[in-house]
Amino acid sequence: MNALVLACGNPGDTATAPALTQRDGVELVRVTSRPGKADLDPVLKRLDGERLVVVGTDADLAAVVLRLLRAERLADVPVGFVPAGTSRVARLWGLPEDMGRAVELALGGDIDPLPLIRDDVGGVLVGAGLIRGVRGVAYCDDEVALRGQAGRIEVTPDPTGGAGLLVEVTKTGLLGKRTTSFHGRAFQLGSVPTTVVRDGVAHERVVSRWTWYRHTQDLRAVRGLL
Repeated sequence: MNALVLACGNPGDTATAPALTQRDGVELVRVTSRPGKADLDPVLKRLDGERLVVVGTDADLAAVVLRLLRAERLADVPVGFVPAGTSRVARLWGLPEDMGRAVELALGGDIDPLPLIRDDVGGVLVGAGLIRGVRGVAYCDDEVALRGQAGRIEVTPDPTGGAGLLVEVTKTGLLGKRTTSFHGRAFQLGSVPTTVVRDGVAHERVVSRWTWYRHTQDLRAVRGLL
């Protein structure tokens, strides 16, 4: 086996593509949306040099990467991704829009390590983190990213590597919207209670403090040219 493919939830035609179902060396395993420990740990124990390909949403990919982190398998498991629907990860990784090409890249592309972003409530961020209608103080490393109000703050892993994460703060004023970008290893926010959205899924509680930071190990992402 060269690759183990996880079809998360109901990814439609993507999971039934011949390249996944009729290809030697590829095993397809169906799991729930945003799979957890019970779904993933038995699969991860079987991996021995193969790459893991996730078919699903950005939130599905984040759930799989979180299990890799907790199982201490980040260093030895390359991760490919075939998005099912709109995906911020696909934009960050530069994945093809064509499904067939995305499958081929995930199965045979080169490994290109990317920063893995964690948060202070035990989650990971693989695509985009979004906070809307913010009023408070935020830092990117030691630099003040916000003091006051902002229409939105978006945090993503830096696709170029760099320090680790990219922070974009958007404010609306008399002259329209203005976005300021920051690069760093950590982002910290203290604000009036607000909602944080991670990879398209809202955190279950409103928060007044939040931190994203670069993990010590990168994600071994499969996104290089064939």
